[in-house]
Amino acid sequence: MTKHKAGFVNIIGNPNVGKSTLMNAFVGERLSIITSKAQTTRHRILGIVNGDDFQVLLSDTPGIIKPAYQLQESMMEFVKSAFEDADILLYLVELGEKELKDEEFFKKITNSKIPVLLLINKIDKGNEQLLSEALNMWQEKVPNAEIFAISALQNFGVPEVFNRIIELLPESPPFYPKDQLTDKPERFFVNEAIREKILMHYKKEIPYSVEIDTEEFFEDENIIRIRSVIMVERETQKGIIIGHKGSALKRVGVEARKDLEKFFGKQIHLELYVKVNKDWRSNERQLRRFGYNQ
Repeated sequence: MTKHKAGFVNIIGNPNVGKSTLMNAFVGERLSIITSKAQTTRHRILGIVNGDDFQVLLSDTPGIIKPAYQLQESMMEFVKSAFEDADILLYLVELGEKELKDEEFFKKITNSKIPVLLLINKIDKGNEQLLSEALNMWQEKVPNAEIFAISALQNFGVPEVFNRIIELLPESPPFYPKDQLTDKPERFFVNEAIREKILMHYKKEIPYSVEIDTEEFFEDENIIRIRSVIMVERETQKGIIIGHKGSALKRVGVEARKDLEKFFGKQIHLELYVKVNKDWRSNERQLRRFGYNQ
């Protein structure tokens, strides 16, 4: 009888290297939101992939940055925790990238006692010479890593990486029920769907000043009724989020509702409101409320 394997596979890297795209490619579902802006991922998101004799627990973490305020410090705590419980570490870099932004994290990777898979992503954006140079450079910088060239967006090389992950998994019973897809509750994905649209449609500091709080989530057989509040830090930001005669807020609501209907497979009734929650990004109590400081 084949023994069961299970383990935590944690994905780390700089912002915008495609960690969320890779996570979604592995899971086959859109768990992590994806935008072109840095710091799209704020939390550590777990995606669960089950087979008959394995369970892969994939963890998408925020991009590694130098923290400028309390929220970003909390985000980097999620990254630190990824080193503590990983059975396999996926270090994702972009073709043409030279280094990790934080020296301390880079040392942890090069001194890691667990298997490290270094994935050079977005190879569809380059050529053979660039890839050859990147392979040589990263092999020298991270000699303890197995290196793979991939395009997460095109799903090129992703199945090979996943097969290698399964080979490296330790023997273990499953950590979660076999029909579970993630460790996050439904409201988390509502919040993320709304926040993704704000990241896409608003500029400058606005997306980074926003947090979503889903106050009501009532599910019937054919419809889910949701009431969510968009928190901003300033009164001026509230006006920008709402837009002229509510047009900007309506666009966010319509687009988020479409994504949520796909995700939940049901009709969605979504009510959105905007409130000022002054300086929430630097407030310990507020950050704890939103799940950043455990």
